[in-house]
Amino acid sequence: MGLSRLSMLVVIATIFLPSIAIATEFIVGDDQGWRPGFDYNSWAASKVFHVGDTLEFKYGVGEHNVYKVDGSSFQSCTVPTNSTPMTSGDDHILLATEGKKWYICGVAGHCSAGQKLVITVLPNLSPAPAPAGPSLSAPSAPAPVGFVPAPAPIEQGPWSTKNKNKRAFKRFFQHY
Repeated sequence: MGLSRLSMLVVIATIFLPSIAIATEFIVGDDQGWRPGFDYNSWAASKVFHVGDTLEFKYGVGEHNVYKVDGSSFQSCTVPTNSTPMTSGDDHILLATEGKKWYICGVAGHCSAGQKLVITVLPNLSPAPAPAGPSLSAPSAPAPVGFVPAPAPIEQGPWSTKNKNKRAFKRFFQHY
């Protein structure tokens, strides 16, 4: 007879958990997207951002843009003269370092109408990688017969192996 349901869950968790990153993709404004008149302070207050997470700004191309700015430019809604806007309508920003991050729309009047976001990025939650080189620990037990390890994610972006595995894992466990 096959594995029990609990045994199957343990096997699936063992396969998928090592390849699932703790990183999260946040669509700024959720279903409202990036637009004037939305309360991004309240939106951000209900989230926790970590190094490795991604912000996704969604908006109509040509209607808005995104500038990463400093705190004073954020307060004054001033676009830095030497910076280039993101304009794709689907801009992805990897949160690579800890600290405060500020973003504004540079279209005239949009920032002052609330189209600006400030967040605080916390340290990464992923465990530290194992040190390289020979190990002095006891050898690990052999993998069970028929065990196939999950492939290591080698891609980046929303359709990477890492994110597909994460979505599949979430979908599977929503049913149990």
